[in-house]
Formats: sequence, structure tokens, C-alpha cells
Amino acid sequence: MHRRRPDRRSGIPRSHEPRDGAAGPSPGLLSPADTTEAREERSMLDNMRVVDLTQPISSDTVMWPGAPGPTAEVILTVAHDGFYNRRISFMEHTGTHFDAPCHMVDGAIPLHEVDAGTLIRPGVVIDVSAEIDGDADGTLSLDQVHAFEAAHGRIPDGSIVLLRTGWEAFNRDPGRYAGAPGPLRFPGYGVDAARFLVEERRAVGLGVDTLGIDPGSATDFPVHRQVSHPRGVWHLEGLTNLAALPATGFWLFVGVLNLQDGSGSPARVLALVA
Repeated sequence: MHRRRPDRRSGIPRSHEPRDGAAGPSPGLLSPADTTEAREERSMLDNMRVVDLTQPISSDTVMWPGAPGPTAEVILTVAHDGFYNRRISFMEHTGTHFDAPCHMVDGAIPLHEVDAGTLIRPGVVIDVSAEIDGDADGTLSLDQVHAFEAAHGRIPDGSIVLLRTGWEAFNRDPGRYAGAPGPLRFPGYGVDAARFLVEERRAVGLGVDTLGIDPGSATDFPVHRQVSHPRGVWHLEGLTNLAALPATGFWLFVGVLNLQDGSGSPARVLALVA
């Protein structure tokens, strides 16, 4: 049987292309409709771009105050062992990471039970960076969510909602990203805005470019504990490159480690933008 070759650009099998020396597709395997559909899919993907919303994990990664930073120990080398390998240690909530609902709610869904179907969804970016303008105590208000929908249309049910505060600019500066020693200070979701997104727009996930979904000053974590996690909604924290995304019209792909009973995981978050 002829083995289909992946297209180098899109990864889609090039089943519509003839075999070497053949005049066309194998009879019975492909139809003209299949050929047209494959070409349309490849053309669509070729016209999209991928935006990486992930911080690299390194010894410079800014952590929640008091949490140990990631470490890497070289165990094997190409020169000595024939291949390179390291032993890595990190907290589940390191860098750009995923919060499972059990993170702050006893009995809520752990990481390995999160519905994988929620990890590939349409996304929206609510950009309030201009309004926050460096205010470490800024929050997303319900009025700002309504203004977003007035400008861009209703947020589709089942979306992943991302909040851009502009704090991604400080993710290598602990003093700005988390705040000076003492109480934490960084922007986040207001409770009313989060409740509307979770209950009225049925968001499957909330994301932000800061250390946490709740603003740093909210030491009781009301969004985590009262709004999102009790309803099975997960979080993405420590996102970056949100300025490269449009407000709507993209898909998000959230890659997380499938940790048994995990409270979270470092994440690789990619946006596919038309």
C-alpha cells in the first residue's frame, strides 16, 4: 500500500499527490472531492501563523514568592554517553502554567481528569493594558467585558478568555512582576467580570499575563475559590506575547503534562491565527 507523505509545511498527509511514476491517485483510495478538500485544508493552514504564548523555563523564571525556582542537572552528554539528557525539577506552577480546578478547591478536578477537549478551543483577548497603564492594582471590570463585546461581538460559549494587562513586559523582573517585597501587587480579573465570563459565556478557561488570575492584592483568591475552580474552569497564568494576537479569530492549543492528581503543570500554549 502506498504510504502517504506528510506535507513539509502543514503536516497534512499529501494523499492527493500521485505516487512516484504514477499518473494520478490510486483508484478506489481517493476521489476528486478528497483531492479538493485536502488542497483547501492545506491552503488554509498555509495562510495561518502560529504565535507562541509561552515563557521559556530557566533559572531566571520569576516564581511565586517563596516557591523554589526550576533547576536542571546534566546527567548524560553526547560526548561521554552518546546522548544528552538532564534531570529537571520544578513546581507544578512554574512559568507559563496551567491551574487545574483542584489547585484551590478540595475535591475539584485534578489535572489528569481535565477534559482534553477543552484544551483546543477558540480564544479571545480582552486587552486592558492601556487602561491599566502600569497600575499594579488594576482589575478587569464587568463594564470592560461589556465594552469588549460591543466592539468585537459576543464572546462565543466555550471559549478560552485571555486577559492582557501589559504585565508580560515584566516577566523577567521579580520586583515588577510580583511586586516589591511584601504584599503581592499585579493586575487580574475582577470577580464580577470573571463570574460573567464563566457563568454567562461558559468560558472553559481563563488566562492572564501575570502571576495569577486574581490580582495580587486579593489574598483570599476569590476568582479561584468562588468563581472558576468550583465550576471546573481551569486557568493559564504567566502568558506572554498576547500583544501579537487579535481580539478574536484564533484558536488556542494548550499542551500540559498529564500528571496523575496534578494541581497544575507548566504549559506550552500556542495560538493559530488566520
